[in-house]
This record gives sequence, C-alpha cells and structure tokens, in this order.
Amino acid sequence: MKKILAICIMSLLWVSCGTQKKEEPIQISPEELHASVDKVTEIMIHDIFSPPVASRIFAYPNVAAYEIIAQGNDDYLSLAGQLRELDSIPKPEKGSSINYQLAALTAHMELNKRLIFSEERMEVFRDSLYGIWESKNPTVFNASKAYGLKVADHIGAWMNKDNYAQTRTMPKFTVDTDDPTRWQPTPPAYMDGIEPHWNKIRPFVIDSANQFKPTPPPPFSMEKGSDFYKELKEVYDISQEITEKGDESEEIEIAQFWDCNPYVSVTRGHLMFATKKITPGAHWIGITKIAARKTNSDFDKTVYAYTKASVAMADAFISCWDEKYRSNLIRPETLINQHIDEDWKPVLQTPPFPEYTSGHSVVSGAAATALTDVFGDGFAFDDDTEVPYGLPIRSFNSFNEAADEAAISRMYGGIHYRAAVQVGVKQGRDLGKFVLDNLRMKVNKDLAYE
Repeated sequence: MKKILAICIMSLLWVSCGTQKKEEPIQISPEELHASVDKVTEIMIHDIFSPPVASRIFAYPNVAAYEIIAQGNDDYLSLAGQLRELDSIPKPEKGSSINYQLAALTAHMELNKRLIFSEERMEVFRDSLYGIWESKNPTVFNASKAYGLKVADHIGAWMNKDNYAQTRTMPKFTVDTDDPTRWQPTPPAYMDGIEPHWNKIRPFVIDSANQFKPTPPPPFSMEKGSDFYKELKEVYDISQEITEKGDESEEIEIAQFWDCNPYVSVTRGHLMFATKKITPGAHWIGITKIAARKTNSDFDKTVYAYTKASVAMADAFISCWDEKYRSNLIRPETLINQHIDEDWKPVLQTPPFPEYTSGHSVVSGAAATALTDVFGDGFAFDDDTEVPYGLPIRSFNSFNEAADEAAISRMYGGIHYRAAVQVGVKQGRDLGKFVLDNLRMKVNKDLAYE
C-alpha cells in the first residue's frame, strides 16, 4: 500500500513539474521606449501643455531612464554631479535579478504619469506592458519594477525642487498697453502671456537662465528707414507674396509643417474651439525617434539620444523664455494691423507670448546640435512627424538643415521678425554646444569621455 502511495505522489510531482511554466528572459526593445514616448506625447496633446512645460515633461523621465542604463552599461556615465543638484540614484541590491532596460522603462513611464494630467491613459499603456513582462518572468519583473520605481522616486524628488511648483502661484504677466514697443495679446483668443516666470526654473546644464542672453533686437522705430521697420515690412511683404501663390507656395508648406502650436483657436460663428498639435520640442523628439530607428540603435543608445536632446531643449526653453519676457517685444501682427493693414492676418496663428527670440529657432538650434553629436553631421532623414496631423513628409540632409528651416518658417508664418529667427537659432546652437562640452555621458575608449 505504501509503495503504491509513493508511486502516486511521485507521479503527481512529475506532472506538476512538467506543467509548471518555465521563466523566460525578458527582452526590452527600443520600440517599447518609442511607444512610451509616443504615448506621453499623445497625452500632452490631449492635456494641452505649453511648449516650455512640455520640454520639462520630456526631460525628467529620460534622465531617470538614462541613469538606470548607466548603472548597467559601462559605456555610459552617470549624470549625477553634472546636472544641477542631481545626486546619485540608489544602487541596486547585490545579487538582485534586475533587467536594467525594464527598470529604465518602468521609471520612464512612472515619471511620465506624474507629470501629466490624464494619468489613467498612461496607466493603461503601462499595465499592458507590465502584464506581458510579468507573464514571462515574475522574478525579474518584480525586482526590475521595484528598482525602477525607487529610481523614479529619487528623480521625482530632485524634479520637485526645480521651482516649477512655485511658478504656478506667481502672478500673471502684466501687459503694458501704454508702451507701443511692448507685447500685447493677439487675436483671435487674446490669451495671457504664458509662462512669464519660466526663467526661474532650475536649468539642467547651463549656469543660469541668462547665460546665453542674445544680442538685443533692432531698436524699436516706426520710421520707414529704420532697421526695425524694414524687418516689420519684410514680414508683411513675404506674407503677401506667398499667399498670392496659394497652394503652390512652398513657404506656406514650410510654415505649416513647423507650426507646432499646441493650442490653435478656431472661430466658427459664435463658437470658438481649439485644434491641438504637438509642441516644437515634441517635433524634435519625433526626429530623435526617426534617427534612432534609421540607425537601428539599441535600447541604451536610444535612451542616450532622447536624454541628450531633451536636456538641451529644456535648457533652451529656459534661455529663450528669459529673453522673451526681458525684451518683451511686440509681435508683427499687432503692428501690421495698427500701421500697415488692419485686415492682415498671419499665415500661422500668433502664439501667446512676446516675440524675441523665436522659440522654435532657439530650441531647434539646440536640438540639432545635440542630435548631430549623437548621430553625426550630414545625417539625412525623412521627417514624417507631422503626418498624423495631415501634413506630408519633408526630407532633410542634416539636423542643422532642418533647424534652419524650422527657424525661417516662423517668418513665413508671419509671427517673427528676421532678427528673432537668425539670432534665435544661434542662441540655441551656442547653448547646445555648451551642453555638449559640459555633459559627459558616454565613455570613449580612446579619449576617456565623449
């Protein structure tokens, strides 16, 4: 009887062992990171974040992911002590079964969730990945997730000290209607100036918001021979010329391609509503994805590219917005309506903040400089970032060529003077070079650092 019982027990154990699911390795692909970036971009469009705020949302999750990658990949260096006030992240416990890519993506999604309004949209995306990973290997998944969340808490605590919360309670921008040189709200929504205190946000790499203070714009003058008036008239004349071409105007195509205005007010009779688009920073994040895919970059290099680009752009917005509310220059639309043509409208809707310098120009200059450092000069690519918004693909021979087009697009759109785009793109490139010179991210086997 005992012999029979023993045989039965052994049989049951054999069946149990035979049916137990074997744990599989968890492979995290760069496409999952791209999907996470795309998801948060989609949510930002829904939630309507301003361009400066959007740059902050991109930067912190990328830094968190990068710091974890640097723990598991000797080719990359921690940013602790390099980014302002960033301390070293917690070290993983010895002997823990951590998949660093999984932990990095966990931290990325967690900080994305904390930085947006529609958290549930990010949670649905996150949980779909969690389910797949856990089903393959619960041990590795749980250890990696726990570490990713721990690092997210660390980066989140650093993030919460960047003065963003304090700027939410600072006073609105006061419009000086008595000074004809100063910015005034523009039609159709006549919105308040957005983020007038963005220069108080702690920078990532640059020393201060005014470190790359640009040369001032031409002195304000409505005398027809003055440099300022010539630039104003140039905006009007270009607008007239390209609108006469109609659908055949490449300048209008360029303006629309780089519009990237997250909130465009549309009026239909007595009804006003908004059409939503990506921000200029999101467009360059999209270009980063295109470059990473074209080069078949692995997960770690993709994180590296996103981080370098997003940090440069975040500092570019701080630098640009510092100048915008210092010079506080009036937009072309206001002056053209007052002095040249009261019925004139720009090709693009004028954004709600002062004119100088051009945000697109500064940010594009910084982003192009960062991406050139990662992927090389003369990197040709097809930019399909705007296809979801009904615009065709545009092709470029380099990141700098794209940046130059993004800059001049603001003149074609009728929302910037020439000085703002020319000085702005230089401001961005100078800032971008500073970021590259002062941020050591990758080990170079021959030169020690890259």
